[in-house]
Amino acid sequence: MTKIKTLFAAAVTLTAFTGAAMAQDDVRLRLNWMYYGSHAGFAYGKDMGIYKDAGINLDIRSGNGSSSAHRLVANGDSDFAYGSCGALVNLASQGAEIVSVGVIDAMGSEAILVRPDSGVKEIGDLKGKKLLTTANAGVNTFFPIVLANAGLKAEDINLTNVPDGALVSSYLQGAGDAVGILGGIDDKPAEIKANGGEAPVIFPYSDFGVNQVGYCISTRKDLVANNPDLVKRFVSATMKAYAATEADPDAAVNAMADIVGGTMAEDEGKAQSRAVLDVTLGLLYSNANTDRKIGLNVASDWEGMVALMKKYNDLDPNADPASFYTNDFIE
Repeated sequence: MTKIKTLFAAAVTLTAFTGAAMAQDDVRLRLNWMYYGSHAGFAYGKDMGIYKDAGINLDIRSGNGSSSAHRLVANGDSDFAYGSCGALVNLASQGAEIVSVGVIDAMGSEAILVRPDSGVKEIGDLKGKKLLTTANAGVNTFFPIVLANAGLKAEDINLTNVPDGALVSSYLQGAGDAVGILGGIDDKPAEIKANGGEAPVIFPYSDFGVNQVGYCISTRKDLVANNPDLVKRFVSATMKAYAATEADPDAAVNAMADIVGGTMAEDEGKAQSRAVLDVTLGLLYSNANTDRKIGLNVASDWEGMVALMKKYNDLDPNADPASFYTNDFIE
């Protein structure tokens, strides 16, 4: 009888263990935009089962700009977001209870991109011209700093918002006599080329004193406090996924193509995604990340970016750069 009880107890224990091992936490990740090459690491992690192995059933959703993505995390719609770190600072300083738990693009890729037939050769030539952007884009955060450092004023530029997804097409059409757009050099030049446009004239923000942390993973502070194990598993899986992407970018692009389908699964779409991904992979580690630890929030990078925002973006002068990020989940 004792033996039967022992076997029964063992069976119950095994069943409980198996059930626990199979349990998956449903997690929603909000992207800053519709899928593009920079997002391939998330898709690869899902396709390879990296998130599944971490006990996560990952739901990847497209977004409507970095500010919107981070805001959806703050209001509980999504658990994590991939978006501009500058946009995160803006929202957090306004009371959003969000924090960066890791970076992907450790350096900024933002720029002004101008039509080559516009006659604009240097940034001063933009005075009196129209540029296009989208309302929630993280690229808007540091644009005033670029203008100030270039000797221009906000009123010197007609900055106009266009509907989401219409930015490049409006640029190519010269909508409303617009000569250029605000966008990332990671994705926009490749998108312009894919849609038949010539290579744009590019004015990188970094040429005008904007040294920033690029794109980070945000989550709610209450999730960090109440379920640190989930945050740790998500961050660990994400960094493993991007390390795998760094090792085999073509496989990551193929994984994203499988998930998204459509033109992204065609040869031209894959080539465009790979061109964009290559830029992101070149930004995984900032110069200050001497140990090349993927995902690390580097203190000096955040300090430099926050100092700029205090000087030019009316950020609270008492804001502590360390309050906007944590490295507790970086291995």
